[in-house]
Amino acid sequence: MPKDLSYVLLLFVLFVVPRFLQRYRLPGAVTALALGVGATALGLFQQDETIALMSTFGIVALFLFAGLDVDLDALRPDARVLAQHLAIWGATLALLTTAAVWIFSLAIREASLVALALITPSTGFILESLDLFGMSDGEKRWTKSKAISSELLALIVLFLALQSNSPEQLGLSILALLTLIVMLPPVFRWFAGRIAPFAPRSEFAFLLMVALVAASATRRLGVYYLVGAFVVGLAARQFRARLPAMSSERMLGAVEAFASFFVPFYFFHAGLYVSHDELNLTVLFVGIALLLVFVPLRLGEVILHRWVALREPSEKSLRIGVALLPTLVFTLVIVDILRDRPGVTPTLLGALVLYTTLITLLPGLILRVPAMDYSTLHLDPIALPPDSGFGGSGPEWRGGTSASVSESTPPPSSPSEADKT
Repeated sequence: MPKDLSYVLLLFVLFVVPRFLQRYRLPGAVTALALGVGATALGLFQQDETIALMSTFGIVALFLFAGLDVDLDALRPDARVLAQHLAIWGATLALLTTAAVWIFSLAIREASLVALALITPSTGFILESLDLFGMSDGEKRWTKSKAISSELLALIVLFLALQSNSPEQLGLSILALLTLIVMLPPVFRWFAGRIAPFAPRSEFAFLLMVALVAASATRRLGVYYLVGAFVVGLAARQFRARLPAMSSERMLGAVEAFASFFVPFYFFHAGLYVSHDELNLTVLFVGIALLLVFVPLRLGEVILHRWVALREPSEKSLRIGVALLPTLVFTLVIVDILRDRPGVTPTLLGALVLYTTLITLLPGLILRVPAMDYSTLHLDPIALPPDSGFGGSGPEWRGGTSASVSESTPPPSSPSEADKT
């Protein structure tokens, strides 16, 4: 089959088949992952550079959006409870690292990566799912705060775990990352003063370019693309007072829409690297065992902490805990990293993939909501500020990538319809 025709067929499969399977509460991300595994079994798209490039675009856009969506000021009112949450999360991570060293005979760095894969919520996957869960505003706020704070700490641990081969390497890596962080504000200021006034609506292209460059830089540091893209999104968010369009709702929508096309390729690409050795009965038993252990552990941790700290009813805490369960993106990233690490067996890698696949399915089943999907746009009316830099002041549409509304979800009602009801 001609290569260009194979790409056309792949586009059809990646964007039609997941939509069809949504009715069975199967997230599009999981479907794309399974399609990648199937392609590997058939010997298709092996070592394909085009798929790898589109996969990179997807993961960079996803973590760029996650960084843009972080509002550090919004975390301050809940700082005390979040600090307790992070302390508990960190203690759990340390205990799991110790257990992984003993159970899987891993070095401490590899064991810490396994622990991260098991308990780190995928923030980008979760944030756009909140409207689907039927949660109150308070529950949404707590879920978002816990997911963001956990992922921030997880990124720090990931960086330290990958760069701690020697004190010299760690010091140089920290210096390089700090240099990147320090350079971003002057770059944004230069763009705002010299380029943006003469190139309207160029903010998206510039932000994406900077994210790709930063992601490539952190990839060369050995900490994968996600760190650089996340840092750029976080920096752009803090720069919004100088250039509002850089982190406006319209910009978030543009990044989400971009990711909605490329993220399915990331999951498909991840599936291409699941080898035959990672698919066997032992993997099935270990993956299910991990699920049976960590679902009660993670839910119980949230419920107990919130009862002690806030005297919150367990029913409400349970909903927050369930919403925080998905780990798909972060786990797949770590599995990709672990494939190049010594002492990590194919059985463990396959079990982690199975675990994250199953735990990602649970929120839609437990909360009885449409399955989360990366590949569909979730349309919400947004009124742009007149100085947003994009022109126009009427309502615009924001795309959703991390988790979108299924076909059964009705569109938002207009004000006139609400008045009639």
